[in-house]
Amino acid sequence: MVVRKSRVGSIFFGLLILLIVFSSVFPFLQMLSTSLKYPQDWGNPSLIPKQINLSAYREILNLDSSEKELPEAAQRLLRNPNLTDVQRDALGAKFRKSKNIFPFYRFLGSSFLFAGTSALITVIIAVFGAYSFSRLQYRGRGTIQRGVLFVYMFGGTLLVIPLYSLAVQFGMLRSAGGTFSALILIYMVLTLPVALYMLGNYFRTIPYSIEESASIDGCNRFFIIVRIVVPLSATAIATVYIYCFMIAWNEYLFASVFLKSYEVIKTLPLGLKALFTSKNAIWDRIMAASLLSSMPVIVLFMSFQRYLVAGMSAGGVKE
Repeated sequence: MVVRKSRVGSIFFGLLILLIVFSSVFPFLQMLSTSLKYPQDWGNPSLIPKQINLSAYREILNLDSSEKELPEAAQRLLRNPNLTDVQRDALGAKFRKSKNIFPFYRFLGSSFLFAGTSALITVIIAVFGAYSFSRLQYRGRGTIQRGVLFVYMFGGTLLVIPLYSLAVQFGMLRSAGGTFSALILIYMVLTLPVALYMLGNYFRTIPYSIEESASIDGCNRFFIIVRIVVPLSATAIATVYIYCFMIAWNEYLFASVFLKSYEVIKTLPLGLKALFTSKNAIWDRIMAASLLSSMPVIVLFMSFQRYLVAGMSAGGVKE
């Protein structure tokens, strides 16, 4: 009876895992399927396209600079009887231009710059801050810890107007560089509390005897952090970096407010929104751009996956 219940539980748990995995993967499969379909195949519920269409990816990546025939969706739009001949010719000329349909590389570079810089600075500050929370004794430590997490009680919609007002008063929005710095600071504010919390809890699991041994050998506090704590905490640091990177990569609210005057440094979420409301808002292009925008985060996670293992400090010191 016990074995039978165990088998039933294992089967139920396996089915539950499969359901969760399918629910997570299905949106990406749907995006991939739609991006590879021709317009006449969009109504087909099957995930397998009848014929592979790569034109959307060529247009999004600007791989085809020549003029070409209009897609079916654009032709239906141009057949609108309310359009004059001049309007129809102008719209047709715009649709035939494949250059700058979606400046993917510019948006990609801006997103990498914002996400990578903010995540790196956040991790560096969090390492030293979390170490002080977990190892050092000083007056007001508990108050500072609670105060850092207090920021998470307020949503972004409540902070966007005060932060924007402060940035204007300090003159940071007068240039693209100042706006970039202001947005980096905001992303640090959004991610630093959780980064401090996660790293602080992990640092407490590292045997203190390792640091004591290093202190006896004459190492100072900075050397202990850089040469001992950081290598032993590569698991947590990689996890925190990925978390901070994803938050900044997908952030839309603050970017839409702060970057509205600087087209050159707009990020991918803003680019996707502009694509959705532009003349090129055709489903295969939208799905192709969305899929390409999610790939850097997936590649980053897969690259750091080998670091996301536990027990790196096990066996460091024989107790």
